[in-house]
Amino acid sequence: MTEALDILLPILAATLRLATPLLLAALAGLFSERAGIVDVGLEGKMLVGAFAAAAAAAVTGEVMLGLLAAVAASCGLGLVHAFGCITLRGSQVVSGMAINIIASGLTATLALAWFGLGGQTPPLSAAARFLPLSMPGAEILAGIPVLGRLYASLVGGQTALVYLALLLVPVSAFVLARTRFGLRLRAAGEHPAAVDTAGVSVTRLRYAGVLIASVLCGVAGAYVATAQGAGFQRDMIAGRGYIALAAMILGGWQPGRILLTCLLFGALDAAAIRLQGVVLPGIGAFPVQAIQALPYLLTVVLLAGFMGRALPPKASGQPYVKER
Repeated sequence: MTEALDILLPILAATLRLATPLLLAALAGLFSERAGIVDVGLEGKMLVGAFAAAAAAAVTGEVMLGLLAAVAASCGLGLVHAFGCITLRGSQVVSGMAINIIASGLTATLALAWFGLGGQTPPLSAAARFLPLSMPGAEILAGIPVLGRLYASLVGGQTALVYLALLLVPVSAFVLARTRFGLRLRAAGEHPAAVDTAGVSVTRLRYAGVLIASVLCGVAGAYVATAQGAGFQRDMIAGRGYIALAAMILGGWQPGRILLTCLLFGALDAAAIRLQGVVLPGIGAFPVQAIQALPYLLTVVLLAGFMGRALPPKASGQPYVKER
């Protein structure tokens, strides 16, 4: 039992840590698409958030200022996306891809110009990072063989943003299903003409959905740079935005199922890291490149199998033109 826990607990703890940015970004995509706006730019907004968080935290030494900077930067890009898609009625996919390209070049250029470290920020101090929290009672429960270790490794030992991401799952479900704002937001993505007929602004609802998504992307980016990492590196999001978009689709646009899908991706990533250096009989060391490709291969396989069954909001991706 002890040996099994020694192997299993680090993987489970790593699963939570690795699933957190995916979960935040997937919930971001959920609010945007429920409002009728396809957000392919999750990757770019996370990247800008990561850079802004690391840069602000490095300069000020305050992690909360870094988090606020990440949210502000992500919302700035989100407003550009919303203006192009909602006000100008442009292609939502093209706008999202443009944001990803702009973010990749802009963050590297600014990092090089401001810090001169080859597109990186300086390493962050402990005060400028989100550090693991020690949960109350961990020392008391430490003597209990299984429960104590589970409590210390899974419930405890995580950063505040991990708990925030998990809390946002039931909150998002409640907001979308039980509140007037949530019902109107979903209606804007399903039947915008009916919302307009009821005297509610479809434009405002869609802007609100994109801004909520931008806030969550900023938090996800800040997590990658200041909790999971200790600074910004060029293109450090490494496709998490696209995986989060796949998790949202595989989760059927439902917060609970999105959580399970993100945990699946996180577990695969954690297991892949664990396999690095492991020697397989008759094969040798497990190829590092194959390990790094596993989450992306799973994304392609799952999307190929489930894409036909996934039913997005009916008006998702369609510009709304007010009838006169």
